[in-house]
Amino acid sequence: MVKFVMLLLLAFSVISWYIIFNKFILFKKAKQGSDNFLKAFWSCKNLAEVYKSPESNVACPEATIFRHGYSELKKVSRSKELLDRDEATLEMRMAGLENLKRALRKAESLESYHYGRSLSFLATTGSSTPFIGLFGTVWGIMTSFKEIGMRGSASLAIVAPGISEALVATAAGLAVAIPAVIFYNYYSNLLADMESSMHSFSSDYLNLVERDFIAKI
Repeated sequence: MVKFVMLLLLAFSVISWYIIFNKFILFKKAKQGSDNFLKAFWSCKNLAEVYKSPESNVACPEATIFRHGYSELKKVSRSKELLDRDEATLEMRMAGLENLKRALRKAESLESYHYGRSLSFLATTGSSTPFIGLFGTVWGIMTSFKEIGMRGSASLAIVAPGISEALVATAAGLAVAIPAVIFYNYYSNLLADMESSMHSFSSDYLNLVERDFIAKI
């Protein structure tokens, strides 16, 4: 049983470290991509120029939100072209803006899910593996006492191997849990900062569209 517990802890550890390294690369690329995209976004003269720039296709949340929003703007624009300018009432303009808001919110949610996916496994690892290791320890101690009862002797040579094996399970559980908790908190903070940045970009995007696009329809 103690060996099974150790194998289970090893599986938790391998998966946790895979998630940790994968998230490190993912967040690093997202940070670099966001810096490049935002620089291009604010330097371009209009949204069409931003869409045609190479930075609009980089792997970062803001670029993805921009593409979703621009796609929705194209749909709204095509529907407006079917009507005369006089027929484009204020209600229709506001409806187009609401469609854009929904598209941006959906893009934000998808990006939050994408970058936050698998973090719950780190939280589960951090909260459960110490108890899994403790279970292995308790089981090992029970086995040691059973061995004492069968041999009728409580010498150190008989007790020590089982006890030491059992305590290793607790140490292993803590060794798996500590990195998982540290990196879960670290990536959760990065995700919170990213969500704040996405929301700020969406607000700026809506302001630009409302001023330069919706008002001209």
